[in-house]
Amino acid sequence: MPRYTIDFDDKFDKLLEELIKSTGATTKADVIRRAVASYKFLKSEAPEADSEHKVSITNKEGKIVKDIVLP
Repeated sequence: MPRYTIDFDDKFDKLLEELIKSTGATTKADVIRRAVASYKFLKSEAPEADSEHKVSITNKEGKIVKDIVLP
């Protein structure tokens, strides 16, 4: 398996630690793997780079509470 060395600032490191505690992730690498897998899925669902696509987050009633525009 390839190995990578990446330098992050303290703020990003703290964010990774918070995500470990608030998700089922066990390591920082696990958090990053999940993030990349999620991004890959979202991009595969909206493959046209020149079109604006968004993901909507809804509450229990189905009301949109947040739209995220994919880059």
